[in-house]
Amino acid sequence: MSIKFSQIARDGFWNNNVVLSQTLALCPTLAVTSTATNGLGMGLATTAVLILSGMMVSLVRDLITSEVRIPVFVLLIAAIVTIVDLSMNAWLHELHKVLGLFIPLIVTNCAILGRAESFASRHPVRHSMFDGLMMGFGFTVSLVVVGLVREALGSGTLFASASLLLGDSFHFLELTIIPEYRGFLLMILPPGGFLVLGFLLAGKRLLDRKLAATDNKTIPVEFSGTDQATA
Repeated sequence: MSIKFSQIARDGFWNNNVVLSQTLALCPTLAVTSTATNGLGMGLATTAVLILSGMMVSLVRDLITSEVRIPVFVLLIAAIVTIVDLSMNAWLHELHKVLGLFIPLIVTNCAILGRAESFASRHPVRHSMFDGLMMGFGFTVSLVVVGLVREALGSGTLFASASLLLGDSFHFLELTIIPEYRGFLLMILPPGGFLVLGFLLAGKRLLDRKLAATDNKTIPVEFSGTDQATA
C-alpha cells in the first residue's frame, strides 16, 4: 500500500522529527549549533545525504539480499557522504572548515541508516527521495532553531558570517538584534546547547499533548438506537 506524500511530510517535519521526536543526531545538534549559520549548513548537508541515500537504496532494494542489505546501505551512505564532503570542501570551503569532522561523521548518523532500512528499502524512488527531503527539512529546522536561540542569547546576532560561510547570496540573513551586546557565554558553550534542546523537547511534548486532547474533544460521539430511545 502506497503511503501518501502528506503523511511523509508530517512524519518528517513533526511526528518523527529526527531531533525532537527520535532524539537522534544529538552530537551534531549540540556541537555545531553555536550559530544558526552552522546549523543551516549542517542541516543542508545532511538533507542532501538523506535524499541521495534514499534514492540509491530504493533503486537497489530489489537487487540485494536481506542478509547483506545493511553493509550495502552503509557503503552507499559512506560513498554519498564522501561526495558531499568533497563538494563542500570545493565550493563551501569556509563552512567546511567550520563544521570540520562533523561532515564525514554524517555517515554515523543513525537517522540516515534508519530511514534507509525502514523506508527507502520498502518504497519507490520518488517516495524515498521525498521522505529524505522531509526528514532533512525537519532536521535542518531543528538545528537552525537551536542555533538561533543560542546565537541570539550568546552574542546578540542572527546568522553571523552567513555570507562568508554560505556565499554572498546569504548576506541578507545576517542581523544584529542587540547592538553592543556582550553576550551570555553559557549559551555558546555546550551546556547552552543542552539547555535549549531540553526546552524545545519539553515544548514539543506539551504541544503534542494539547493537540491530542483537542483531537479527542472533537471526536463525535455515536449513539445506538437503544441509547437514543432511552434518552
